[in-house]
Amino acid sequence: GSLSPAQQVLSIVNEELVEVLGGIDGKNALDLGGNPPNVIMLVGLQGSGKTTTAAKLANYLRKQGQRPLLVAADMYRPAAINQLKTLGKQLTIPVYSEPMGADPVDITVHSLEYAREQASTVVILDTAGRLNIDERMMNEIINIRKRVQPREVLLVADAMTGQEAVRVAGDFNQAVSLTGMILTKMDGDARGGAALSIRSVTGVPIKFMGVGEKTDALEPFYPDRLASRILGMGDVLSLIERAQESIDQEEALKAQAKLQQGKFDFEDFLNSMRQLKRMGPLRQVMEMLPGFNKLAATPEMEEALEGDQLKYIEAMILSMTREERHNPDIINGSRRKRIARGSGTSVEEVNQLIKQFGEMRTMIRQISSGKGPWAQLARQYGGGEGIPGLPAAPRQGGGKKTGKAARKEKRKHKARSGRR
Repeated sequence: GSLSPAQQVLSIVNEELVEVLGGIDGKNALDLGGNPPNVIMLVGLQGSGKTTTAAKLANYLRKQGQRPLLVAADMYRPAAINQLKTLGKQLTIPVYSEPMGADPVDITVHSLEYAREQASTVVILDTAGRLNIDERMMNEIINIRKRVQPREVLLVADAMTGQEAVRVAGDFNQAVSLTGMILTKMDGDARGGAALSIRSVTGVPIKFMGVGEKTDALEPFYPDRLASRILGMGDVLSLIERAQESIDQEEALKAQAKLQQGKFDFEDFLNSMRQLKRMGPLRQVMEMLPGFNKLAATPEMEEALEGDQLKYIEAMILSMTREERHNPDIINGSRRKRIARGSGTSVEEVNQLIKQFGEMRTMIRQISSGKGPWAQLARQYGGGEGIPGLPAAPRQGGGKKTGKAARKEKRKHKARSGRR
């Protein structure tokens, strides 16, 4: 059908936003096409999250098959060197450093020799950050850039600082010709406003976004996905990617087998919920769903996201007996009172959980059978493959029917043949 005027406006704004943020085929990928080791130089102000970002980037590149080396080139802050060493140890990624007082330019040159000895494919330089931009700092990073000829010079900027981040980006770009940017703290309320300003003012492509504290909380930057988030249209693709990274495939296959047999119980629900927790804070996960902004405006949802709802659900399930978890239909009034007492919740909350669980089972049965609205949704988002971790919804009319369905089909076929 044709789009309504409101949808047309949204579509045009979305296209323009994507264009301003770098376009669908924008140069947002890292350039690691030179002879190894390729050098990535990180620059930025103190407090922008540069050192943590260096570790996150190394972790990301290792998952891509690279052999990263981290280099502590900030000689003004002993804490920065120790922080990088600690992060490197946690991730088992080597860190090159020299004693305090060494010349930062020499350190970076020596680190390249060390990288060649170690057969590292990519070197990440964590350069000095300052509280504000000064001449000495700029001269130092200009000299490092000249000596080591990095493939990438990335500014790490805090998205929460808004216009300040735009000014900083302009100054750094003038001094060292940035090749890209990494925006940190993009999991806060900034929701992309800073990305929009920085990209349009400097023209420097945004390459990554920091979306949390953990060392794997770094995402490649996709203009179309951020445009969707800014307009409150959700970001289903990032949600699916995060699910694939966080969900244990073996566990998912076991759950899938049970789902297809219609045997999903509270025990399985608890396991699935624990896997969901691994995907990050609930609000962050929910923000990727289309229409979440409207939903979040309701007082109930606001309250649910402020508290740790998953903690209470877990407590209620753990207060059930094994028999109750496997067969929720036996949970009568007195059992519900006991579960509420044991979990420090109310009977109403227990009733709500059981009701929602029943609705979820209906949804799962629909997806498994390929019939009903939920099956339609699974096909829509999974392109026929279904949603990761859930059984693929069979295509309507496809697949071989068995049992009662096959006999029904046979009778229909006979009746049709008889009418010919």
